[in-house]
Amino acid sequence: MKKTAELKALLKLLDDPDPDVFQHVRDKFLSYGTSVIDFLENEWALSLDVLAQQRIEDLVHAIQFNLIKEDLNIWYQTGGLNLMQGALIINRYQYPDIDEQKIINQIETIKTDIWLSFNYEMSAIEKINLINYVFYNQYGFKGNIDNHIDPQNSFISQVLESKKGNQITLSILYATIAQKLDVPVYGINLPQHFVLGYLDKLKNQTTEEVLFYINAFSKGSIFGKHDVDVFLKQLNIEPLPGFYKPCNNIEIIRRVIRNLVSAYTKLGSDEKVAELNELQSILI
Repeated sequence: MKKTAELKALLKLLDDPDPDVFQHVRDKFLSYGTSVIDFLENEWALSLDVLAQQRIEDLVHAIQFNLIKEDLNIWYQTGGLNLMQGALIINRYQYPDIDEQKIINQIETIKTDIWLSFNYEMSAIEKINLINYVFYNQYGFKGNIDNHIDPQNSFISQVLESKKGNQITLSILYATIAQKLDVPVYGINLPQHFVLGYLDKLKNQTTEEVLFYINAFSKGSIFGKHDVDVFLKQLNIEPLPGFYKPCNNIEIIRRVIRNLVSAYTKLGSDEKVAELNELQSILI
């Protein structure tokens, strides 16, 4: 009760014309963190003041953005071991109230549908063909060719809903599902493209030799090292070793953010670009 009374008193000062007073009130609300979001959203619904509503919206976003930065930093500092967790943290930038368990369940359902026809005695190609059939034919995932720069392509929740995404988000989904089936598929960070590699783990458990590559944006088409050579030659880019081997999860999420920065820059959303650059700076 005491806290509610204090919050209401602070709220009355939210539209104070004195910038110092406003900054003090804002800092105080931010110090409470997510515990005050329900209160602020309720007050927003009750308010008839447009300015007050706008400032409440800004406060809620600032609190949520601080949490995203904290969670992304923890994910980074602990090695970024779970790729989907990193993708979900970025997803919360645009969709802070999304049901993340629902997303995890959707992915698990796709994995289960593949597993029902899965045989561990299958060859590597047979396993990928099965994943491709369920992922692209049954579920209808595809690259968003018509609106490739749309920022929605970079948010996992929207890709699962629309069944359309860019090279990276489709690769994140594909690799996550494959790894749940113990199929060694990992991201390959090519310049101006992002693909997947199927690793050969039979010869030596420590090797990262790629048997073949997979283009998740193009219905899981399979190609070889020579095709990567040709692609890099067309771009007049030196074929560095890193272009042929799996990258780590931090590099993948860093690239998701870069895509969003590019998309929002083209849309003229300077505030979002600035915030996304803050997130990028965490993954140094």
